[in-house]
Amino acid sequence: MVEDGNKDFLRIPRPSQYDIDTMSASVPIYNTIQAFIRSTSVIDVGTWLAAIWALLTVIRVTGNKSRTTKLRGPKSTSLLFGVGKELFESPDTRVIFEAWSNEYGVAYEVPMVCGQKRIILCDPKAITHVLSRDTWSYVGIPGHRESVSRAVGKGLIWAEGESHRRQRRAIAPSFNSASIRKLGPAIHKTVERLRLAWESEIDTNGSGSVVLDVHKWMSYVSLDSFGIACFSYDFGSLDGKPNSMISVLDAFGAPSSQNFWDNSVLLLSIAFPFVMNMPTSRSKLFDKLRARMTEICDIVIDNATRKNEGASEKEVSTIDLLLTAEDEDSGQRITREEILAQMRVLFLASYETTATTMTWALLELARHPHIQTKLREELLSFSGEPSYDQLTTGFPYLDAVVQETLRVHPTVKGRIRQADEDDDIPLSEPLQTKSGEVVNSIAVGRGTVIGISIPCMNCFEAIWGPDAKVFRPERWLDADGITKKAQEMKGYRPLLTFSDGPRTCIGKLFAVAEIKTVLSVVIKNFVLEMRDGPDTQVESVRGVSSRPKVAGEDGIKVPLRVAQYKT
Repeated sequence: MVEDGNKDFLRIPRPSQYDIDTMSASVPIYNTIQAFIRSTSVIDVGTWLAAIWALLTVIRVTGNKSRTTKLRGPKSTSLLFGVGKELFESPDTRVIFEAWSNEYGVAYEVPMVCGQKRIILCDPKAITHVLSRDTWSYVGIPGHRESVSRAVGKGLIWAEGESHRRQRRAIAPSFNSASIRKLGPAIHKTVERLRLAWESEIDTNGSGSVVLDVHKWMSYVSLDSFGIACFSYDFGSLDGKPNSMISVLDAFGAPSSQNFWDNSVLLLSIAFPFVMNMPTSRSKLFDKLRARMTEICDIVIDNATRKNEGASEKEVSTIDLLLTAEDEDSGQRITREEILAQMRVLFLASYETTATTMTWALLELARHPHIQTKLREELLSFSGEPSYDQLTTGFPYLDAVVQETLRVHPTVKGRIRQADEDDDIPLSEPLQTKSGEVVNSIAVGRGTVIGISIPCMNCFEAIWGPDAKVFRPERWLDADGITKKAQEMKGYRPLLTFSDGPRTCIGKLFAVAEIKTVLSVVIKNFVLEMRDGPDTQVESVRGVSSRPKVAGEDGIKVPLRVAQYKT
């Protein structure tokens, strides 16, 4: 939520008459460009983009007196893509960003597509400053907003400024602790179906254990629990019901295609958002995903509307709260399209990001049997079904395991924002600029693009200490386990996994509650082992989120050996 005391947040910049005239003139030009893109060949488009690139280069050269502080940074590795292609293809960008920070300081400049520049922040104070001003002073880059709009619509993650403030204030009550507390029993009931399904798989195998693809099962339990708890809709994934939405979500979440044309269009969209209109396998999947999710969301909304019209008592499910949500200041309700957009995001997040986090947690527990045993001992000390409040505060080691998973394996890889006005970003330590001057803040001009690597910040040795990349839940319990530098981060305790500021993940309480419920049921009832032993090499592949997989194997399966726990 926006801090009421932050007046900078509540101020809506007034566009000048020049801006209005420019925007009005740009509309037909933009439409003409889109029509031209659709009717030209790949060679024509390439030639046209090269011409625009040359023009932009001239503009940048003549406008080099910008107020933005000139920073040091790595050299370009590609004439067209800068270091963008290197970052896009890297399986672990945190290593790259950390190495650059060690060489150039807590803020540095990297060359991107078509000669564009991006400032990378690796400083807690600077990051807090930018994220606290998100949606107003800093906004999404056009290419990213175009992708979001095409995939899920113009909902909360697309909106900026007043639109974002209005939507978030209207939706927030659906995901506060009081609402999530009421959903706890429904989440637990769905996770119990997972337990029964795994027991059946073990019995059917007949050997006392079975190898299961846990990522598939985590996707199923996450989608089912979210559908039932929040929208009173059962996908039936855990029961093996055929569901076309699952196949579309699987394809969408799979590792990014290495098709050169698809990747080139994606990279070029950073500089030229309109190229997103060009046909690619990814854009076709966007359209298919949106269409299928819209079908499901329409059914959920219509069912909820009919149920409430004939109900004598008011329901309190998430869909009911969304249907009646309104901004308390203006009294304006969010539109049906905004509700649909938000539902699409929530379904995608539950199936992909939350499921991936749970998969990483189970994988780490299988790789570290002593941590798994310690967690099981804590969970078995409690009899019965824990409530939401008990899961939140009553299991310190469970909490530590979840926190460490969120730290080491964030599913969202970064934030890219663009300054919408001139600003000065404070730093927590001195920085040497390109000219050799030492500064304590950096100036950014309007239009400057800022990048923040969440995996780097969550595991940066300069912030978390020499064991930053080690999975060690005890750091969250030891008196001095979290370094003073890490405590400067203002995100979720103190992580950037759910971002921070006005754009902090609105569903984080539900996600954490679901993760804790799944771990509590699974670890109390089953023993997990790596299929090929504890030394099995695991790597990360990037799709929508950073999924784990066994190194050297095709596909994105996470096979673990699962056996029932016997006292």
